[in-house]
Amino acid sequence: MTRHCAEAAAATAPSLLRVLLALHCGVLFLQCSAASAMGGDVSALMAFKRAIIEDPHSVLSDWTDADGNACDWRGVICSAPQGSVISLKLSNSSLKGFIAPELGRLSFLQELYLDHNLLFGTIPKLIGSLKNLRVLDLSVNRLTGPIPSELGGLSSVSIVNFHSNGLTGNIPSELGKLQNLVELRLDRNRLKGSIPGSNTASFSPASNIGSTAHNGLCPSSRLYVADFSYNFLVGKIPSCLKYLPRSSFQGNCFQDEYSVQQRPLQICTSGSTGQQGVIYGSKHPGHKHEKMEQPIWLLALEIATGVLLVVFVITGIVTASRSCKLKPSIRISSWNRSKSWSDEITVLIDSDMLKSLPKLSRQELEVACEDFSNIIGSTPETVVYKGTMKDGPEVSVISLCAFEGHWTSHHELFYQNKVIDLARLNHENIAKFLGYCRESDPFSRMLVFEYAPNGTLFEHLHYGEGGQFSWLRRMKIAIGIAQGLRYLHTELQPPFAISELNSNSVYVTEDFTPKLVDFECWKMMFSRHSISRDEKARGHLNSKSSFPGHGDSAADRQADDIQANTFAFGVILLEIISGRLPYCKDKGYLVDWASKYLQQAEEIGKLVDPELGSVRSEDLAVLCSVVSRCIDPDPSKRPSMQIITGVLENGIDLSAAAILKESSLAWAELALAL
Repeated sequence: MTRHCAEAAAATAPSLLRVLLALHCGVLFLQCSAASAMGGDVSALMAFKRAIIEDPHSVLSDWTDADGNACDWRGVICSAPQGSVISLKLSNSSLKGFIAPELGRLSFLQELYLDHNLLFGTIPKLIGSLKNLRVLDLSVNRLTGPIPSELGGLSSVSIVNFHSNGLTGNIPSELGKLQNLVELRLDRNRLKGSIPGSNTASFSPASNIGSTAHNGLCPSSRLYVADFSYNFLVGKIPSCLKYLPRSSFQGNCFQDEYSVQQRPLQICTSGSTGQQGVIYGSKHPGHKHEKMEQPIWLLALEIATGVLLVVFVITGIVTASRSCKLKPSIRISSWNRSKSWSDEITVLIDSDMLKSLPKLSRQELEVACEDFSNIIGSTPETVVYKGTMKDGPEVSVISLCAFEGHWTSHHELFYQNKVIDLARLNHENIAKFLGYCRESDPFSRMLVFEYAPNGTLFEHLHYGEGGQFSWLRRMKIAIGIAQGLRYLHTELQPPFAISELNSNSVYVTEDFTPKLVDFECWKMMFSRHSISRDEKARGHLNSKSSFPGHGDSAADRQADDIQANTFAFGVILLEIISGRLPYCKDKGYLVDWASKYLQQAEEIGKLVDPELGSVRSEDLAVLCSVVSRCIDPDPSKRPSMQIITGVLENGIDLSAAAILKESSLAWAELALAL
């Protein structure tokens, strides 16, 4: 018996060994597959990080591909330790930039939360390839362009939230393929056309379970929450969606008994294409409220009111004519006093000076900017595009985020006066104004400037390689900004102030020449008041905030703006010296941090950016003395830019002899910087 057992064990040993070997190989294969998948996920996430221009809260600071493991990164959740990325949650992070198409490579992603940020550009089509995605939330951003039809491929998605963006175009019918869709939020965009769906039958979520036919959004058997409000949608609401609350369709251009609180006709015809105009211009015989019989008492009241109005008008005309005959010298001034503010604006706009400026058509700008897809920046008031004109020059095109329904005579006056004001600027450190676009079909208000291809000073200081941005280049930029401000403040009549001067409003050319651009001036047009520039630079808000139009004269406000520019220039100099952000959540305000070192001459060396290789102590002393004067809490003690520029020009020597004296190898840096 013992011998038989031994023989049996010997026979089964090879089989057991093979099983163990197979299990070992399987484990190795799974580990290799997991490592490969994680490597792809890391690559996709790093592409997303590179597409982010600003990260003020340092949310992505720990995103580094040094160890190849993304599971410990902020906002990233994996299926298991070292597993695939299944969730990306970066809500309320103040991230500014684009959505990288590479996110479509996160094949196991189930949740994508990028809501409440400052993301602009379009929704990448590759997002539609995420077959496992269940939640897609891109709400409250600055996204533009159409909703990609490729999103119909999100077979597992249950929540799609795009509300409060600037999306345009039609709602793609492919969204009807999303059989698991429970919530769809498209409200507060600029979508047009009709809602894709059938009007042949009524519908409720419970009545269509198991349906597989696709007819727009109608077959979606699980869609319990949907919001299409505050767009420019037209036509009739599909019967299959009338189980939704009426508020889900308000603020559009529907002509439907079910709709409530729709946009006025004027806004609908101007805010979208001619399709709305056709609908509003036609009759709807089936409408119950098209013609209603008026009560007799209401008709009598209207007649009596009309008679009284006629009597008052006749009496007024007779009185005015007698007054004119008795006092002919007052006739013109009396008429002027009776004019409305809107009438006065109508007289002022369309001046001969505006007509003499170069005017560009929307069509040629659309071609230059690749169908307005090449977005390089945005604010709530504007979108900035990069383009290339037919004759060769690269341009920056600023398009105002406004449409005709909300555009008043006050806005038009501000816009045209600003165009005239910008056109008079002519200095090597000011972005050159090349023309404007003013059209009504479609409604467009744009400005065109020369393009500075080397980005902004902010990007170089805070996102570039500090060592590459040498002290010499920083000094050249500092003096160039000062010379530009001297021109604006002292050489122009009347003077000109940058609305929000900061390192983001300083663009840099290929040879590191600074160009000042006033992109933020449009905030004043859309807001009734503004916080003082000093407070914005420091991040402080107190009782001394300036509210234009509340007692201050135009001259006083202009003087305040010029003093605020001086303060902001001091902050920019601190950024140039230190490489620090004007405000950081962890480190506080740059001005507050620097003040303790500025007060002691022996401590100013602690202000210097540690990434800088060499710094001239003489230059640093001059800069710090200027900064101390610029950020003085008492605006009356701040010197003019004429004095400041003179101090910098005389105190900082950018001549070849001085630089070569400092270093025998400085000629190479000089050749690159000057």
